Amino acid sequence: MTTSVTETNAAAAPKILILGATGPTGRHIVSQALARGYDVTVLVRSLEKATDLKGAKLVVGDARDEKALRQAVKGRDAVISALGTPASPFREVTLLSTATRALVSAMKAEQVSRLISITGIGAGDSAGHGGFLFDNVIFPLLLRHVYADKNRQEAVIKDSALDWTIVRPSVLNNRPGGKAVRTLTDLSGFHGGTISREDVAKFVLDQVQDSAWRHRLPLISW
Repeated sequence: MTTSVTETNAAAAPKILILGATGPTGRHIVSQALARGYDVTVLVRSLEKATDLKGAKLVVGDARDEKALRQAVKGRDAVISALGTPASPFREVTLLSTATRALVSAMKAEQVSRLISITGIGAGDSAGHGGFLFDNVIFPLLLRHVYADKNRQEAVIKDSALDWTIVRPSVLNNRPGGKAVRTLTDLSGFHGGTISREDVAKFVLDQVQDSAWRHRLPLISW
């Protein structure tokens, strides 16, 4: 694997690839990364959805296509995955795990080791900590197939031998950021919680050059 970002020249701006850049959280990640002076590449399925991502290098392709991913990840220091998928009450979901398997292969082939991936509260051992409405209504009726795939996605990442961090935000909102963010791994007594997409983006970008949460799965919430 390549040298980690923290070991490179401190004066050099990190070169990052962002997946899911046209989603509501991904757009915050792109804009904040550019504001920090990062060298940003994004993989998008169509240029039409990315017309407002000015300042980022656009690579057109499907996130499940390893060839497109290799093109996008080549020469990058780190990858941020903000991939998401709509609620799916009835159909099985496979996009997240399939794309993540392809991403892991592409990163290994291009010798890029740092991966920060967003999943969400309800994945893995955070299941049952989303609050009454989320746990008893939203999750079982709308999101159970999505979270089954998030669980597969997390397993792929943990088994990858990459230098990974998995970030699990609590319930997302579109309010302004800037609040204090709690980072939790012990969820005893935690039920519910919310956090802005803007603050999720900031936390995720902080991990590009910070080793504190490597090989860990923090849940973040206000």
